[in-house]
Amino acid sequence: MVNGERGGRAGGAFGAEAAESARARLRTIRIGLWLIVAVLAVRQIAAVLSTPQGDRLTDLETWIGPDGVLHVKGSLYDSTEFTGTPFGGFVLKPLTRAAEQAIGWGWTFGSLSLVVVLGLVVARALPQPVTRRTALFAAPVAISLLMLSLPVRNALYLGQTSILPVLLVLLGCFAVRGERASGVLIGLAAALQPTMLLFAPLLWFTGRRRAVQSTGITFAGLTALAWVVMPHDSTTYWVHHLAGVGLGGEADDLSNQSLHGALLRFGLDGPLEITLFLLLGAAVGAQGLRRAIRYARDGQLLLAVAVTGCVAVAVSPTAWQHQLLWVLLALVGKVGKKTSDRYMWPVAVILVMTLPAKMMLPNMATLYPLRDNVVLLAALAAAVVVPFVSRTSEYYRAPIPTDYAAPVPTAWKRVPLLPFLGRVVTRPNLLLELLLIRVGYSAYQQVRLAATGGTNTGGRSTAEHHGDQVLSIERFLHIDIEHWVNHAVFKVGWLRDFFAFYYESFHFVVPLTVLGVLYVRRPGDYRWARSALGFATLIALVGFWLFPLAPPRLMPGLGMIDTVHGVQDFSKPDYGTLTALTNQYAAMPSLHFGWSLWCGVVIAVLAPKWWMKALGLLHPLFTVSAIVATGNHWVLDAVGGAAVVSVGFGLTYLLQGPRPRRLTQPVGVGTQERVLATEGRVSRLGGGRGGA
Repeated sequence: MVNGERGGRAGGAFGAEAAESARARLRTIRIGLWLIVAVLAVRQIAAVLSTPQGDRLTDLETWIGPDGVLHVKGSLYDSTEFTGTPFGGFVLKPLTRAAEQAIGWGWTFGSLSLVVVLGLVVARALPQPVTRRTALFAAPVAISLLMLSLPVRNALYLGQTSILPVLLVLLGCFAVRGERASGVLIGLAAALQPTMLLFAPLLWFTGRRRAVQSTGITFAGLTALAWVVMPHDSTTYWVHHLAGVGLGGEADDLSNQSLHGALLRFGLDGPLEITLFLLLGAAVGAQGLRRAIRYARDGQLLLAVAVTGCVAVAVSPTAWQHQLLWVLLALVGKVGKKTSDRYMWPVAVILVMTLPAKMMLPNMATLYPLRDNVVLLAALAAAVVVPFVSRTSEYYRAPIPTDYAAPVPTAWKRVPLLPFLGRVVTRPNLLLELLLIRVGYSAYQQVRLAATGGTNTGGRSTAEHHGDQVLSIERFLHIDIEHWVNHAVFKVGWLRDFFAFYYESFHFVVPLTVLGVLYVRRPGDYRWARSALGFATLIALVGFWLFPLAPPRLMPGLGMIDTVHGVQDFSKPDYGTLTALTNQYAAMPSLHFGWSLWCGVVIAVLAPKWWMKALGLLHPLFTVSAIVATGNHWVLDAVGGAAVVSVGFGLTYLLQGPRPRRLTQPVGVGTQERVLATEGRVSRLGGGRGGA
């Protein structure tokens, strides 16, 4: 009995200690997230207030500045620069008496305060029940995403009021008590942005009819008040401009992410465009509101509100970028029956709402219609297409789990450091993979360009100086063969053409082909290979940033012949056609060779036939010959490429452990064996970590 009591107390103490340790970790993570919020807020304030006075808060300056439209005695809309409602002008009018500097500070801090309140309301509005971890992390994560979003950044930079209507609607739906108070807030939002009246059907068909009446009375009363005080402006806005249509910039501008703007960009105009816009708007409105009502009755009111906001974005004649915050809120919906698919929708929404459209899609003319309307497409998807999972579905809280391979023994006890990353054997979501690959490559291009100060020629002197250093090292090591190889190959026509073709054609084709084959045939190995390639590329970017290096073909006085880009004019800052596209001083390390070496290693490890392995190893051999023969890289660049690939595979092993592979291990006495990890789906016949 004594031993039992002692054992019980020890177990209880151990459990209490583990629980306290878990709580401490959660507190640390939560503090870290709030620190991120603080850093983002300070950064945003610095970005706005450090901008030259004539370039910041330009919309606010246009309205209430010394020469702003709110100072004029005529109509607010004579210049078409003021896009708000007459009631909005009535509210902003008193600010014209404030000092300009005070307005800038007050507007910036006030807008950030609204963003914080908005994030807190969103966190409280998540469908119940939520886990304790979600409850702790929801607010700082929501505020951080809001601050990073393009609508908030644009609103802060321009001095816009678009955050306020969104906050008023959310306060009316989730924060205040009583339907009348809720309707007052939504009616106030509609008085500032008339498309907020679309929330009335949502309230009506979900049983909040007093709120609808209060919304209508508030909107009508405030609009009438503005009409009494500013009759000429009200007539201009509501009659001549049909509730603001035609105000602001050109309707076909890329900033107008509405159906009307998209149709104009497609070249439609006149009665045909107006008719088509009205028909499409009616269809989107009917379907979107129908879905929003269904989600509200399902207990997902925040999702219903976000879907309604996305409908408002699509059907509004002008939905400028700073008014598109509703699309970000739509990420609260859950999509997909599988755990691995749940990340697709929120990641896509976050990327669309935080990154420029040109980073989402390649710079190809055929993709311009998609790229120019990417936010509108996200809003339409949320409103009428995306099949959000119902709370009554068995998959809402318990999606189909991801299959993991069993642990693989390793020589080091703490490998893998992140075991949850390394043993997934199911195929990842294809759309998510393609999206992340595209965004990753765009970031790669941006870092390459930023490494020389944001221009192709900004780091020319430094890059040429580093080129002299690399050449000196190669001469010391007696490996300075670039000039000899370049001229020898140039004299042989077919060989010159072969290496030029190989250099230009295989850099992307082979890695993408390897990834595609692995994705289809070997999903477990795909994750392993993709991670190694990603780590290698990330480390290479650090090299580009720290050590800009001119390739041999761009070294004056070296006498290299550029067999790919043609003769270079060293009296000009830009050489050849490629300098208009990317930084030419990112030679160290050579990702041309690095990616080819990655292909060779992956093929040599995974290919089932010896001749496939041999062909795979020929690719890095041909690539290193091509980059030297064409004058695009030094020999040491290839060494650098090999180094980053080696580190990439090493980091993959350290963080994720060995790749999933078929191993057999005796169990007990006899010949019985069990599979520890397979190349496809794994039958888990053991729960321990093994030697890992």
